[in-house]
Amino acid sequence: MRPTAPIAPLLAKELREVTAGRALWTMLLLVCPLVGYSFVQAVSLYSESSAAALQSPVLARSLSPLDGILVPTFGSFYVAVTLLFPFVAIRVLGQEKESGALRLLVQLPYRTSTLIAAKFCATLAAWLIVSIPALSALAVWVMLGGHLAAPETLNLLFGHLLYGLLAGAIGLLAAVVSDSSATAAIIALAVTIGSWVLDFALAGRSGLSAWLAQLSLTQTLRPFEQGLLSAGLVLGITAVIGGLAALTIVWLPPGTPVRTKVIRSSLCVLAIVAGLAAAGQIRESVDVSQDRRNSFSRADERLLATLRRPLVIRVNLAAEDPRYIDLRRNVLVKLERVMPDVTVVLTSGWSNIPNPDAYGQIDYAYGDRTDVSRSTSPREILPLLYALAGAKPPSPGLGEEYPGYPLVVSADVALLWFVGGLPLLIVLAWRHIRRLAQNKDSPVQQGVKP
Repeated sequence: MRPTAPIAPLLAKELREVTAGRALWTMLLLVCPLVGYSFVQAVSLYSESSAAALQSPVLARSLSPLDGILVPTFGSFYVAVTLLFPFVAIRVLGQEKESGALRLLVQLPYRTSTLIAAKFCATLAAWLIVSIPALSALAVWVMLGGHLAAPETLNLLFGHLLYGLLAGAIGLLAAVVSDSSATAAIIALAVTIGSWVLDFALAGRSGLSAWLAQLSLTQTLRPFEQGLLSAGLVLGITAVIGGLAALTIVWLPPGTPVRTKVIRSSLCVLAIVAGLAAAGQIRESVDVSQDRRNSFSRADERLLATLRRPLVIRVNLAAEDPRYIDLRRNVLVKLERVMPDVTVVLTSGWSNIPNPDAYGQIDYAYGDRTDVSRSTSPREILPLLYALAGAKPPSPGLGEEYPGYPLVVSADVALLWFVGGLPLLIVLAWRHIRRLAQNKDSPVQQGVKP
């Protein structure tokens, strides 16, 4: 049995190598103006909307910092992570493979899983470093007097963290299956950009196309951007990250026969598919948005939760019809979250509707009672459901209205921080870390022997 060694020197080595490389700091410098410009533009648009909303409480309720500031700012960060972060992850492993140091690394007294875990820790540290500009934008927004709700903000950060780990796992796997960093970069970009193409090509489709569209990397962030923490989505992303890590472990040892690696990889792929299938069956989610955009009123939710009989909703609309999109967002998703037994049947177009005049019609069956409507508004659908269940509609709750957070402010001066102050600090930190790295030997040279 291979002897074990302390993991601290290995972690120190991985962190030193990822912070000493140019890929991390180059990406960090590129992210600064990208995030800064997006933040300044978001604040400008938010201020223009706030100027009119200050005179109208109704307009003010539509002003949410989550939509107006956080999502646009982190949207630019998402683009940078998608296109650039895989290069940073490839640097964690690719250089050792090209130089031949990987053969020495696998002979150290560490398990292969331990080696990959250390590289994932280095990838996580790299993501935390490149997220500094986006996190500083949040600090600037608070200093300008802006409002941040902790639950929805932390939920968005958590979503981007999962996405960053997913992009890093893709980069590590691409590095381990490729002969060079250039080939690994092509593979990683093919996966990330290909997911965008998949998302655009299959948007609005149903059936198998809809399931394939959910595999797009873009889909992973949308619930977090809407203030929804979905247990199924978190489990699915975790399963994919774990599966990619397992594939990386399989392909890391240089001396293992390719046939053996392929067989083990097939088992990993089956495990990923099983994890995604299990995640797809989990409906539990929490609405952490401050304006409760993903929920009905608390009184309605308490009453709907008591309706235990099966509810079957047959929607005679095409998946790409705007009315179905509104119905799905405003009613169906919320019903599936709160009612214990909801089944939605989508006819998906004219060809599946026996009577053409029925297109646009929505059939509701609760137990043995049925009703029909063409509305997509919860104000009309909820009373219909209560009538089917023989329940009295609840009284509207008081004090549940979202107040909104209008703010008229300029962030133009803050742009100097993102294009001047922060990049200068990054360059100074980069030089200092490289100087320290040059003055220290690697853990292998310090006596970590197999």
